Amino acid sequence: MRTHAVAAISLLMAAAGGGAAHPDHSSSTQPDRRALPARTPTPMEQVELPPAEVSITIEGEHRVIRSNGLPNHETGEFPNQGNPNALRPQEIAFRVPANPEPSDRLTPARPEFGVAVNGVIFDAGTGEFWTPEGRSFGARSAWNYEALAGGVDLGIDANNAHVQPTGKYHYHGLPIGLIEKLRGDEGEDRMLLLGWAADGFPIYGPVGYSNPMDAGSEITALESSYRVRTGERPDPPEGPGGAFDGTFSADWEYVNGAGDLDECNGRFGVTPEFPEGTYYYVITEAFPSIPRFWRGAPDPSFRRGPQGGGPGGPARGAPMDGRDQQERPVRPRR
Repeated sequence: MRTHAVAAISLLMAAAGGGAAHPDHSSSTQPDRRALPARTPTPMEQVELPPAEVSITIEGEHRVIRSNGLPNHETGEFPNQGNPNALRPQEIAFRVPANPEPSDRLTPARPEFGVAVNGVIFDAGTGEFWTPEGRSFGARSAWNYEALAGGVDLGIDANNAHVQPTGKYHYHGLPIGLIEKLRGDEGEDRMLLLGWAADGFPIYGPVGYSNPMDAGSEITALESSYRVRTGERPDPPEGPGGAFDGTFSADWEYVNGAGDLDECNGRFGVTPEFPEGTYYYVITEAFPSIPRFWRGAPDPSFRRGPQGGGPGGPARGAPMDGRDQQERPVRPRR
């Protein structure tokens, strides 16, 4: 049975049009449309950076992650041709449930999906959209450019990361430098805890047990169940036209059983840190890389409010005041 999540992904892209903060990246040609006038933002000045700092503690019923947002590994050169921004220390403070529970409804995950164990943010999606007038930042459009698909040059480095105008370094895919740090001299054949999602469930990747409930089974690369749709996108003004090829989030559909993972890019199973089993997410090589849905309820500290860092705003989480996260529950059509 094929289960499609196209409508769900399109809805979360349109609903969260102003979520991710990636303005001032260089322009690129739109499919079958004119591009917006080219912008030439002034590159940020590079500054000497302090050492990376992160702390992860259990405080009551929450796991609290605090960091200065700087990675513990080498990065690409910033600014660069596709990204005029330079790294700056941040004041990151997020909390997640220490004992998370799955919800009966999926929640679209934008913009900040979770935090890596080194204190760097995992971002789901981008702020760049196709519109009939050309590429636009923060548009309410179903056609959201994928960070790693090559449709736009966002200055992504070898860690699948880049920098926002605030100086916040963040991952859009497998954090290669972090993975190499965690692997050390022990090689590739083990599961790696990469971070914590906003709903409290752990994040692993890119490998796991071939039998999710058997820690003695073979280690294998875990495969997403999303596939590129067949056919053509609608022509302007409804869409950018051209064949589905993965350039946009809406080019992809969830196909139940096609891979190892569910529509949240996760599954239930045992892990080194959870030998009795837990639900966990996986960052995969292929789409969606960073999951696009939360299985549980995201903590309010991941909501961007007036002080929570919209485009160009501070990178820290919203105040930890216990207010409810605004959900946009979307369940893929079956």
